[in-house]
Amino acid sequence: MSVRDSLSAASAWRWWEFALGLVALGSCVFAGEHALLLNEIAILGLFAMSLDLVLGYAGIVSLGHAAFFGFGAYVAALFAKHVMPDPLVGLAVAIVASALLGALGSLLILRGSDLTRLMVTLGVASVLYELANKLDWLTGGTDGLQGVVMGPLLGRFEFDLYGRTAYAYSLAVLVLALLFARRVVHSPFGVSLKALRDNRLRATSVGLSVPARLAAVYTFAAGLAGAAGALLAQTSGFASLDVLDFHRSADVLLVLVIGGTGYLYGGLFGAIAFKLLHDLVSAWTPQYWLFWLGLFLVVLMLVGRDRFIRPWTWWGRKP
Repeated sequence: MSVRDSLSAASAWRWWEFALGLVALGSCVFAGEHALLLNEIAILGLFAMSLDLVLGYAGIVSLGHAAFFGFGAYVAALFAKHVMPDPLVGLAVAIVASALLGALGSLLILRGSDLTRLMVTLGVASVLYELANKLDWLTGGTDGLQGVVMGPLLGRFEFDLYGRTAYAYSLAVLVLALLFARRVVHSPFGVSLKALRDNRLRATSVGLSVPARLAAVYTFAAGLAGAAGALLAQTSGFASLDVLDFHRSADVLLVLVIGGTGYLYGGLFGAIAFKLLHDLVSAWTPQYWLFWLGLFLVVLMLVGRDRFIRPWTWWGRKP
């Protein structure tokens, strides 16, 4: 089988992808009182998908991916407050600004080992957090950026308190980003990312430009993370230091641990499981929900993701 045939087979649509699309469409219609929760899931899924591009496909370990998420949130909120309240224009501005930040940040992760990249990404996020905290005349500091009023979506659909418009908006952006990311990972560029992830020395020896590919995917992923942050700021009408906090980066890593890395839908499934687990367990025992989350992750790692949904196989030998 030729490389072209292999790429065509890998990019072919599966039946369950169409079923997933129908479920997403149905959830938009029948969201009801759960629209706000579904909106959070869609935003977290987009954020996790952006991290999976650099972690699962390119092998770049990051503890500071919240830098692009928070930067996109602040850009969208500031644009709506001081320039114009149109959500689509603000989203586009936030994506471009976050992608430019990612392009600059990629210069810092091209050299060094995985541990170096880990510390550099964490340092970038910490610097942005402190800047947002000190520049209170611009960002609102610890009080957050208040007074952000979004205009109607497409000039017709107002953002309501029930979150129906917000969820439809976030879901549409998620679907478009997923389609674009799917095209990228199933292209020759996506195959080359997997090659340098598995063996960077061998990828270099066959003539692949490793720095250029790492910079490109890092920039692309930063733009998607900025889009997720912009959606959060636009649909909530608020941006605070929380969007740049370390727990954002930690949570999205947990999402990928649950859903799986190097798998485009892993971030989406992980976001669904993480948010539902958080919502259900925190409602049951708000003081100890982190304990149950930790126990869930321990069991998941011990038995394996594939066998977790089949408890009767937990005590057998792993294949």
